Amino acid sequence: MGTEEPTTVRTDVWTVQRILQWTIGFLKEKGVESPRLEAELLLAHARNCLRIRLYTDFESVVTDEERAKMREYVQRRARREPLAYIVGSKEFYGRNFEVRPGILIPRPETETLIDVCLEQIPKDAPTRLLEVGVGSGCIAITLARQRPEVSVVATDISPIAIEVATLNSERHEVQPRIRILQGNCLQPIRSLNEPLFDGLVSNPPYIREDERSILAPEVAQHEPAEALFSGEDGLDVTRQMINESAEVIRPGGFIALELDPKQCEEVSELLKQSGYERIQIIKDLNGAERIVLAFRQ
Repeated sequence: MGTEEPTTVRTDVWTVQRILQWTIGFLKEKGVESPRLEAELLLAHARNCLRIRLYTDFESVVTDEERAKMREYVQRRARREPLAYIVGSKEFYGRNFEVRPGILIPRPETETLIDVCLEQIPKDAPTRLLEVGVGSGCIAITLARQRPEVSVVATDISPIAIEVATLNSERHEVQPRIRILQGNCLQPIRSLNEPLFDGLVSNPPYIREDERSILAPEVAQHEPAEALFSGEDGLDVTRQMINESAEVIRPGGFIALELDPKQCEEVSELLKQSGYERIQIIKDLNGAERIVLAFRQ
């Protein structure tokens, strides 16, 4: 019988498992909050496969091209660029939305805003909604997908937001029911000369200017300032929107706003002063006051 040579482990072979282990440790050192999840998402993006596929390919050797992509992605993430900008998308309400630098990344908290609006929208009757600050389009598109009789007019000051929201509306096949107009707050609506809206929904910028230094680097250094900050008390845009909203919402129509929990009481008072009634403050899934809902008299 011949003698078998001892098995040696090659340290120059980068398998899926080895790259994941290294990336998890590296991202952890850089202060990334969920290093395992993010390492898997980055590698799945580099390999152009579903994340679950990594588990069946643990021992597969990663190609030079995939390693080069992964190296670039990990370097970007180490500089605290948001994961969503690197992979180019973010899941929201069970759907993927394209995002890119210049677009506010959809947040899980905003799904509560969707739930609140859906409770006000009939399932089988035409409903006209206005959204201020369309961003990626995740709110308008989700409402249109969940309610087939909904049509939305959405505004945003950012040309990038207009472009990305339009693209997302086409991909999610609701583009005929969503119009996206560029302009500040309600300004683009005034020239439409159309019927009043059944509801207004918005996740406006609401962070105070003096809070910039306490934000995570992913937010403060990368996401668009115009979608985050709104004056000394964070309510400049919200105040303007409430003041102008009575011109565009029908009597009995609703307004639903996502806010900082510390702002909900003050915004409720602003709505009351502007003639709104049945004002409610609704908590998000974390138990924080997040949404203010009110109805026009």
